[in-house]
Amino acid sequence: MEYNRKLILENGDEYRGYLFGSDEDKVCELVFNTSMVGYQEIISDPSYTYQAVVMTYPLIGNYGINDDDFESSKLSISALIVRDYNDEPSNFRSSATLDSVMKKYGISGISGVDTRKLTRHIRDHGSCKVLVTGISTSPEKGKMILSETEIPRDAVSKVSREKPLTIPSHDSIFRVAAIDCGMKMNIVRSLTGRGCDVTVFPWDAKPEEIEQIRPDGVFISNGPGDPTDVPETIETIRSLIGKYPVFGICLGHQIISLAYGAETYKLKFGHRGGNHPVRNLETGKIEITSQNHSYAVDAESLRGTPLEITHINLLDGTVEGARCRKDRVFSVQYHPESAPGPQDSSYLFDRFLGLMREVKFNAKKD
Repeated sequence: MEYNRKLILENGDEYRGYLFGSDEDKVCELVFNTSMVGYQEIISDPSYTYQAVVMTYPLIGNYGINDDDFESSKLSISALIVRDYNDEPSNFRSSATLDSVMKKYGISGISGVDTRKLTRHIRDHGSCKVLVTGISTSPEKGKMILSETEIPRDAVSKVSREKPLTIPSHDSIFRVAAIDCGMKMNIVRSLTGRGCDVTVFPWDAKPEEIEQIRPDGVFISNGPGDPTDVPETIETIRSLIGKYPVFGICLGHQIISLAYGAETYKLKFGHRGGNHPVRNLETGKIEITSQNHSYAVDAESLRGTPLEITHINLLDGTVEGARCRKDRVFSVQYHPESAPGPQDSSYLFDRFLGLMREVKFNAKKD
């Protein structure tokens, strides 16, 4: 079988393979993910907007796609790059193939690639732009397309919802205002399953819109791209700090830190996978975490702010959590809601409920 698809990197390197999914040409950011399972959650995670994901685990597609495990109805990942693609899934929950879903949502795919070599390139040289294209595209043309094409910086507005939506729980104990910067559905499930009615707001919602529903707490979600691209969200959070308990995950963690005056920076190749060790500085325990981000909070910039570091990444020492006790604000860089796992950090949702309970029921006593 002859190669019919290829990748062209900014330096002119080519990786040849076979088409699956959409045959659209794409210019996107090249990153890798080390998870062994969870490709359905990965392709439906809005945080991968405008990115081509190299899966380091070699066999992808083997358990198909089911109707329950999508993290979003807006599939915005650009491309998936794999070693071996299996188009005959074996799983009782499977209702479609990965190839058919990728075709439906315009996600480009390429298999047969030397993903070990490609991952080493990203590790050594950092994330870069890549062109996913047909086999006949010359390296010279590919490099020209890459040099002339900028990756858009509107990722959050692309994946956020446009109007507020309330998702009720079975046990209405708390009312949470959730700012959607690309929120995964398992975050909503994690909150509603604990008795929170969740009103999801667009990324650029004004503080007064959020305050109108009289929330017990405010949540800021994960999402794609550079946190400095959403100054509107940063300003909204700055206005709400101190008024309500606030919890942020991933991009939400970065937004909270920026709202307090800290700074963020782009990592060389990011953190993406399901087995990143993080130390909880309060308990000393190590949590195995799911991660997906390109940016991190600068530890030195937190000095002089009211935030204290609560978690660190044991692989590179980056900041993985922060809090302000006085304002009842806390955040983590990783994903405690992660599906398919691990679930070491799900206690953080209970911590958020504890802060809301503290405020709500103390206020009633007063």
